[in-house]
Amino acid sequence: MLTERYRVRITEEKLNPSDATDFASSERHGATVVFHGVTRNHTDSRKVILLEYEAYIPMAVKKLEEIASEMCSKWDVRVAIDHRLGRVDIGEESLVVAVGSPHRQAAFEAADYSVDRIKQTVPIWKKEHFEGGEIWIGDVDGFRPLEQKSN
Repeated sequence: MLTERYRVRITEEKLNPSDATDFASSERHGATVVFHGVTRNHTDSRKVILLEYEAYIPMAVKKLEEIASEMCSKWDVRVAIDHRLGRVDIGEESLVVAVGSPHRQAAFEAADYSVDRIKQTVPIWKKEHFEGGEIWIGDVDGFRPLEQKSN
């Protein structure tokens, strides 16, 4: 969805961070902060091959819009959030959040806030493909499937 203050996108196409940056930037802004969530080649001691994302798209879009709206109401910012679905190879972005603001502190705070809220509330699920297997990752409570939790 697109408004004057924010836009969100969910796509299976490779993300172009410039699109988000261009939307968030303005002549009245002194700062634009861009977060790139990138597939890394490991999780703990596991060698990661790729990630795969699935979503309940109608609800995911609604939740991303709520987060962008929250950001705009808490800070004087303009926001673009892009999330990718499907296969995401090592080094590719799965999430881009761009935040433009007259002042840098608001842009940094809003960007940080957005990533935490996205992980907490948006119905997008991540499957990690690693050497020797694959597993769905649930980060809500810091869950890591190969680690033992002590009582």
